[in-house]
Amino acid sequence: MGEYKAYCLDLDGTMYRGKEPIVEAVNFVTDCQAEGAETYFITNNAALTRAAQQKKLAEFGVLTDIDHIMNSAIALARYCKQYYAGASVMMIGEEGLEEALEAEQITLTTKNPDVVMMGLDRQITYSKLAEACLAIRNGARFLGTNQDVKFPTEKGLVPGNGSFLHLMEVASGEKPIVVGKPEPHMLQFIQQQGAYEKEEMVMIGDNYDTDILAGIRYGIDTAYVATGVTPLDEVLIKELLPTYVLSSLGDWPKK
Repeated sequence: MGEYKAYCLDLDGTMYRGKEPIVEAVNFVTDCQAEGAETYFITNNAALTRAAQQKKLAEFGVLTDIDHIMNSAIALARYCKQYYAGASVMMIGEEGLEEALEAEQITLTTKNPDVVMMGLDRQITYSKLAEACLAIRNGARFLGTNQDVKFPTEKGLVPGNGSFLHLMEVASGEKPIVVGKPEPHMLQFIQQQGAYEKEEMVMIGDNYDTDILAGIRYGIDTAYVATGVTPLDEVLIKELLPTYVLSSLGDWPKK
């Protein structure tokens, strides 16, 4: 197996399941950091702020700088600033998305937005969905953080933002632009941040349709771990296989 300068790891299902750490992954990150490799945490979860994600990792014994955490909220705020400069945004989401938009000085509104932006909102209401649907039908552009239809918790798989994006697409008649995995935007930001060559990077994750496809589309090596969303037997029949297929990160050979 290859050695890399940048190990890009998914969080939910790869580093932890809900409130439970995946011990093999924690040990793997510790080993990588001890050997001087950079570890980045790349997640479609837009609900938590990067500070909250940093704290959660620290509780599991994983220490990281906040700028080594890349989430779909940060990616979407940057995308919006780049392609819709000056736009007003109606946001459905939680603290992580709100913080990312504020950091890019994007104007938030509840009326007549230029853009409707949707991330996971665990306090979602029919009223929020209805207002967003009407805004999209009135011409607002429709953007989403990620299309994960489900994500793993300590209790099992629960609905993700992709489930709500699909509902809104059906209701509004508009397909959203999505920046989270499997789109490669976050990997591109990491490559730019560290000035890496693509062959120096590897994307590690449990979800074939997001983590692994993001790496494949970006042209870097990938490592699938059977600790979360996608069952191993489903991965093995894919047309495009990961570079590595592992039961867990405990299978990554020691140097």
